[in-house]
Amino acid sequence: MTTGIQTDRIRSIKEKSEMKKYYVKGNIPTARQIRAAEGYDAVRDFARLTGYPIIAKPDVGVGASGTHKLEDNNQLQTFFDTVSDYRKYVVEEFVTGEICSYDAIIDANGGPLFESMTVWPPSIMDIVNLKLDLSYYVDKEMPENLRELGRRTVKAFGIWNRFVNLEFFRLDTYREGLGKKGDFVALEVNMRPAGGYTPDMINFAHSTDVYKIWADMVAFGESRTTLGSQQYCAFASRRDIYNYVHSHEEVLNRYGDRIVMCERMPELFSAAMGQQMYTVRLQTMEEVNDFVKFVHQKKQ
Repeated sequence: MTTGIQTDRIRSIKEKSEMKKYYVKGNIPTARQIRAAEGYDAVRDFARLTGYPIIAKPDVGVGASGTHKLEDNNQLQTFFDTVSDYRKYVVEEFVTGEICSYDAIIDANGGPLFESMTVWPPSIMDIVNLKLDLSYYVDKEMPENLRELGRRTVKAFGIWNRFVNLEFFRLDTYREGLGKKGDFVALEVNMRPAGGYTPDMINFAHSTDVYKIWADMVAFGESRTTLGSQQYCAFASRRDIYNYVHSHEEVLNRYGDRIVMCERMPELFSAAMGQQMYTVRLQTMEEVNDFVKFVHQKKQ
């Protein structure tokens, strides 16, 4: 098999520590990082530089699994004392803001055939651990600074002939060495489509078929699939453990034909995504916010 990424480059897209080298190569801003294997003293000194909290997460991992948010030296010491495989972890400075992904289909020359932005909740870890409600959305437009950084990241990693889901923080405040409010900071790369129902949400937002665009790329080296009207596609889910102000029937009646998906979530996804999901197409960000509030409002 010679058409994809070979073994000599797998580490660059699999290990978070290796990803950092490619971000530096592409002059792409990213959070500072240290390997936990360097030991408690080195990580404590790193925390003095960046300030607490800091985030410890597996160098090779998916989602929020195994992630620890450390608030002070005592919690850092507990991490080293209780996590037996800490040598397989990296530790990063804590960056606050929205998580936005550059979702794209890249052709054989490393150019984008299709681009989209998804805006995610800031902490899947908190959603799972605290059993919070989940919402996220595909934007109808992409800021030019994210487009530019996404394309630069594709070039730095030498990506071709594939879907990508590249994750960035959109800063909610000035961060020394990284940027001002609204700037994007690289988080990690995923050389695959976004997970779950997100590709379908991308289709609904842009009135297209990303599966067909990918097939066009494979078969013809170009996209022969058009885009239609542009809108937001928003997802909001509920957990069975809560009582909500508005009934299931009220959600259906209020959003009617704007609902494009409505179903029970597979048990595999329920810890992060809840049990009942609603996905809608909307025209404005105000409508997106109202939709999330309507679905998630709980009885006191």
